[in-house]
Amino acid sequence: MTTSTARVFAYCRVSTSDQTTENQLREIAAAGFAVTPRRAVEETISGSVAASERPGFKKLLDKMEADDILVVTKLDRLGRNAMDVRKSVETLAELGVRVHCLALGGMDLTSPAGKMTMSVIAAMAEFERDLLIERTEAGLSRAKAQGKTFGRPWSVSAPQMEDIREKLARGSSVASLAKEYSTSRQTIMRIRDAVGAASA
Repeated sequence: MTTSTARVFAYCRVSTSDQTTENQLREIAAAGFAVTPRRAVEETISGSVAASERPGFKKLLDKMEADDILVVTKLDRLGRNAMDVRKSVETLAELGVRVHCLALGGMDLTSPAGKMTMSVIAAMAEFERDLLIERTEAGLSRAKAQGKTFGRPWSVSAPQMEDIREKLARGSSVASLAKEYSTSRQTIMRIRDAVGAASA
């Protein structure tokens, strides 16, 4: 599957310390890729971290050169989402590195067919993101229509807020009102600022 002149690297990632990359290395070997131990980069880091911020992945980029091959078992090894995966593949392609993903049948993601596959995956990810935003906005609109409020709840009642506003207007200090109503200075300042915003 690989040429004799190409150096083959493997990037294996797990999310937690109780997991192991051993199965990923076995899967890569079973697919016919000969990877020496010093060319297998393994790290334990959350998949939510962008590939460019992972120490192991950055170390890998420093090692690799044109005509090298990088093998991963799944796309999520290369990034936290489809956009991040595409960015990682493009970075590697600029170095002249071919990227093979076993979950996609060992396809070279830098080839024309691989680029097309990545474009489809990225388009689906964008579609899902837009749907999520749309659902979130619809949910917020429904909640507002039903009279639900958002943000931190007040630690004082509505009548107490009125009293505080009046006392602030008469010159009472924030500190003294916070002590009187057993609340924080920040709460009193929020009430004061709300009054200022309403009168502006």
